[in-house]
Amino acid sequence: MSSSELFALLDRAQQGDDEACHQVLVENTGLIWAIVKRYYGCGVELDDLYQLGCIGFIKAVKGFDLTYGTQFSTYAVPKIAGEIRRFLRDDGAVKVGRSIREKGQMLWSARERLRQQLGRDPRLSELSQETGLTAEEIASIELATGAPESLQQETAEGLTLESTLGTDGPEEALVEKIALREAIDALPERERMTILLRFFKGLTQEQTARILHVSQVQVSRLERKGLARLKETLVE
Repeated sequence: MSSSELFALLDRAQQGDDEACHQVLVENTGLIWAIVKRYYGCGVELDDLYQLGCIGFIKAVKGFDLTYGTQFSTYAVPKIAGEIRRFLRDDGAVKVGRSIREKGQMLWSARERLRQQLGRDPRLSELSQETGLTAEEIASIELATGAPESLQQETAEGLTLESTLGTDGPEEALVEKIALREAIDALPERERMTILLRFFKGLTQEQTARILHVSQVQVSRLERKGLARLKETLVE
């Protein structure tokens, strides 16, 4: 299906045409399954995950701005994944304590306030000052309440996961982005947490060590092992 045909279907779907909505869903079944399979084994039946993915997809259809100039798949992927993660976090197999969820909501509100005041996304230090939480506490809460999306977050040393792995811009290539997220999810727990804290939350090795309750030397070793596994997986 060409982009013009897809946009014509999306336009009709947004106008309330159920048949067009169903058709665009059928045309994108492969995309939905590609995201759904990332969450297989989490304790929820695959068909149920697919239904959640479809809900997220329909939300993407309704909310997509046809005039914005971006690809629909780029907009739809986080909507599909977000719907599944929301279920797993709030109702499904992954349970998050009430106090953590409340702190997560507080962080979200603080980030929105600062974004309005500063005209940009707040830095971790600014969030810490606003909420009274340490950088380590903020990173732990955010990891517990939702997986990060950006692959271009800078570490304290100014590195990004993209530059460290030497990939060809995973943010620009949907398939590569999904492959990298799958590779991260497949890492051993300690290595996965280290990569997320260092490259998605931008923490120093010392801060990461405090969260994981290990030494800085161990964090350095976990980081090297995790990066090596990711490189091996992505070049296979």
